[in-house]
Amino acid sequence: MVVVMAPEATESDIEEIVDLVNAAGGEAFVSRGVSRTIIGLVGDVEQFGALNLRSYPGVSDVVRISVPYKLVSREHHPNRSVITVGGVPIGPGHLTVIAGPCTVETAEQTLAAARMAQTAGASVLRGGAFKPRTSPYAFQGLGEAGLRILADVRAETGLPVVTEVIDPASVDLVSSYADMLQVGTRSMQNFALLQAVGSANKPVLLKRGMNATIEEWLMAAEYIAQRGNLDIVLCERGIRTFETATRNTLDISAVPVAQRLSHLPVIIDPSHSGGRRDLVLPLSRAAVAVGADGIIVDVHPHPAAAMCDGDQALTGEDIRDLAEMAATLPQLLGRTLTPAPRPVTGAAKLPTGLDASLV
Repeated sequence: MVVVMAPEATESDIEEIVDLVNAAGGEAFVSRGVSRTIIGLVGDVEQFGALNLRSYPGVSDVVRISVPYKLVSREHHPNRSVITVGGVPIGPGHLTVIAGPCTVETAEQTLAAARMAQTAGASVLRGGAFKPRTSPYAFQGLGEAGLRILADVRAETGLPVVTEVIDPASVDLVSSYADMLQVGTRSMQNFALLQAVGSANKPVLLKRGMNATIEEWLMAAEYIAQRGNLDIVLCERGIRTFETATRNTLDISAVPVAQRLSHLPVIIDPSHSGGRRDLVLPLSRAAVAVGADGIIVDVHPHPAAAMCDGDQALTGEDIRDLAEMAATLPQLLGRTLTPAPRPVTGAAKLPTGLDASLV
């Protein structure tokens, strides 16, 4: 059951509902949106019905929701949501390109990749400071030093930053630098982490687990929403199947299915889906055609020297082709490319050998 508070509801009105629910032996989880507050109720639905919550000040509606992912479902929020990250909208009507290096290696490499991302039409910068890897011997990221580099590049380029957080203890640290928190595929069912990012007051990019069903993905989003954060973007990044020709299998049908079931924006990661540079542009086109609200793409100034996932990072002509696609294909489907939030200022010192025409 969900209690929808009116836009003019006061904090006292909200507290009164929470107190009533707690006194009835239930739990109330408050989610504050831009225009109104939603209170999710957990407990005996029949007992909640006896409280006659609709009669209390500030209550707009009380809704019974049949699906288990109540706060992120279309049942309680029929219209699809637009999430804003550092002034950049992600949601229906737009195609938002998020791009950058898979991992932050140096300040020069990250700045060069950010300039390349802008050339590709990106309005949000991605980059990993903490990298959970299958092998304990693989590069694990620069940690806080990487976060500082991302913050410096944001100041230089104007691009808001999304970066991964891998455990609850790191949420406050990453939140102090990032504009959006990413929960990766390996962490999708780390429920303590989901609850922590739900309490962090930052938008969240939630990647689908490599073995997760769509319902499990939406239930993971519900953990975040239940802690009061409805600013969630879902990311389909490919699932693990029997196929070995690609790194993962892109579940393109997950986009319309998730959009039908949930009001949250849905984007696609064509880089980690295919795992190969030559597949990124075709999968990006498919993402736009199927109605994805955005794409998240790896770029790197020197992919052959990348410390992580160089085989899938775009460079050179690939970036120009992506930029052309992002500028033209969405218009054919009645959407627009999301512009960067503010103009680029300052000059970048390019790493040796970087093609200056890309920045």
